[in-house]
Amino acid sequence: MFKKENKLKRFDFILFLTTITLCVFGFIIINSATMSKAVGSEPYLKTQLLAFGLGMGALFFLVLIDYDIYGSFYIPIYSISVLLLLYALINPVSASEWGDVRSWVAIGPIVFQPSELAKFGVIISLSKFIDLNKDNIDEPAVLIKILVFAFFPVALILLQPDLGTALVFIFFIAVMIFIAGIDRKYIIAVLIIGLVLLVIGIIAFVYVMQDYTPNEDYRLDRIVTFFYPELDPEDTGYQVIQSKTAIGSGMIYGRGLFKGVQNQLGYLPTKETDFIFAVVGEELGLAGGLFLLFLYSVLLYRLVRIGRHASNLFGSLITTGITAMLLFHIFENIGMTMGLMPVTGIPLPFISYGGTFMLVNMVSIGLALSVGMKRGKIDLNDF
Repeated sequence: MFKKENKLKRFDFILFLTTITLCVFGFIIINSATMSKAVGSEPYLKTQLLAFGLGMGALFFLVLIDYDIYGSFYIPIYSISVLLLLYALINPVSASEWGDVRSWVAIGPIVFQPSELAKFGVIISLSKFIDLNKDNIDEPAVLIKILVFAFFPVALILLQPDLGTALVFIFFIAVMIFIAGIDRKYIIAVLIIGLVLLVIGIIAFVYVMQDYTPNEDYRLDRIVTFFYPELDPEDTGYQVIQSKTAIGSGMIYGRGLFKGVQNQLGYLPTKETDFIFAVVGEELGLAGGLFLLFLYSVLLYRLVRIGRHASNLFGSLITTGITAMLLFHIFENIGMTMGLMPVTGIPLPFISYGGTFMLVNMVSIGLALSVGMKRGKIDLNDF
């Protein structure tokens, strides 16, 4: 179960140190984003630091374990993920606070989002399921079996309903299947279907906009807000307008840490979670935003490097899933704060406040480091 050898040179110190730097950066920004709240920053920082500590423990534990052992338990891992998602539908926490959204559950004193834990549960189980069927993946019956296996948890997330998280799953599942070597005819078919759906969506959007009334459907509101936030500046368009104002006012070097007007005066909603990049843009400016993007670039590059040199397809797919998951979060979150992507409620990895999210991110890096530890033919610390 545990590795007999623990060669230090196989440990990706660059990935590890980049992760730590991102977390520290996140602590600073969360402190700034919450210091104007009535309870102050302390409760938020305590929760985030606790999740970080647990995540660090999980990370080092995972590094010590041969990741191939998870493949032997892919069915239980998948089953637990599905059961947690079902439990969220049956017994959610404070569902009334978000209308019909049922994303949170409580087990004893612990409140968390099952969909966050299900991310790496699905990544691990799907990686093994694809690995077991890799020789016949292009057969229609086998491909359908893989797709049903992969998208059943996605269907449960859509029932919550949580479109943003479902899109994360769809993206990393698609990338994993692509990396597994699926025949190009399937890829072409998906692209054609996607193009047709896009055209239909544009036509439907134009039709709906003729009689559009804000606040009738939150999912439609988010799409409309993406194109025309000024149609409802005091409600559905408020977040995007304030976020763009904050980022634009930061200019090159920002207003200064803890000195953001939009942030400190409370004009930015959900500024410690979904719109935390707006705090970065306002207080640290373009320079701070580019520094954060640089850290993410290094992180993603190291993950891709580990995936390319994994000792088997199982390990490569695990790292591919993790990379795709983080990439989608980064691209969508930063894009929506600047009005370039629809608002979906997706947090920013290692930066946004959220205990479950922080723990999942740390566990994901631990899994990737574990994959890298098994590869002995290259030195992962050669940048």
